[in-house]
Amino acid sequence: MVRKRRQSGRDLSGVFLLDKPSGITSNAALQRVKRLFYAQKAGHTGSLDPLASGLLPICFGEATKFSGFLLESDKEYETVVKLGVKTNSGDAEGEIIEERAVGNYSLADIESVLKDFRGEIQQVPSMFSAIKQNGQRLYKLAHKGIEVEREPRTIQIYELTVKSYQSGLLYLKVVCSKGTYIRTLVENIGDDLGCGAHVLNLCRNQVGAFSLKQATSLEDLESMKDSGGSLDSLLLPMESALVDWPDIRLSEHSAFFLRQGQPVVVPHAPTEGWVRLYQGAQDFIGVGKILDDGRVAPKRLVSLVS
Repeated sequence: MVRKRRQSGRDLSGVFLLDKPSGITSNAALQRVKRLFYAQKAGHTGSLDPLASGLLPICFGEATKFSGFLLESDKEYETVVKLGVKTNSGDAEGEIIEERAVGNYSLADIESVLKDFRGEIQQVPSMFSAIKQNGQRLYKLAHKGIEVEREPRTIQIYELTVKSYQSGLLYLKVVCSKGTYIRTLVENIGDDLGCGAHVLNLCRNQVGAFSLKQATSLEDLESMKDSGGSLDSLLLPMESALVDWPDIRLSEHSAFFLRQGQPVVVPHAPTEGWVRLYQGAQDFIGVGKILDDGRVAPKRLVSLVS
């Protein structure tokens, strides 16, 4: 008889907003946060490269059921672009593969290139991305010197603006859809300018409704732990990841049937889309979707009413 290994740590649920420093992987940052909270279960919502810093939402416990919705969210980044130098990875951690002279570009010259990258565009993912192809991560193949064909993906660039430009350094703000690779965007901009480019620095400022201004650094988290502070006070409710969704308040009777997997009729419910579900005034019980006939169907429910 195989015994199930007992998980150590506390059974807590919520969302913690980490200001990830550059120089470590998202998984390494996650493991440090998980240890500090002594949490039983945790996962992050969208990796940041070691080079990148900024907002990394971390979900604990039951909140991990909704992490996929954060992965689908729009993101906002600020990046420093080094013109005139191309690297094999598209960022400053890669090897230099080409150097070219940087033209005497005006802001108007740069703008004429940027306009072609706004809106819906096709993007071929970088070989240094975490996408799987035939069961293998692309970046693992890239580190072996292997390059494979990648299918272009449709993405949305909602905003692409120049913050400043000086001495061959281009400071950009990018607001984009899920699946956008900033290093690829930067490489493509550099190619269209005719000088090549790579990401020198990258910071994520926004994930869905969450802002970097709300986040806590690892250093501050460790200091708070050492001084005996309550780390749990930093946790946001798990439903805060879905703040733009309408709420539906259910009676105890309706909530019971939803928990059995049955759609229910709720007066004055929205006519379409996703909804947050509450039993009574405050007890979040999960998320649902409006069916074509107007009933509310359960999609992901939490194990216990908080």
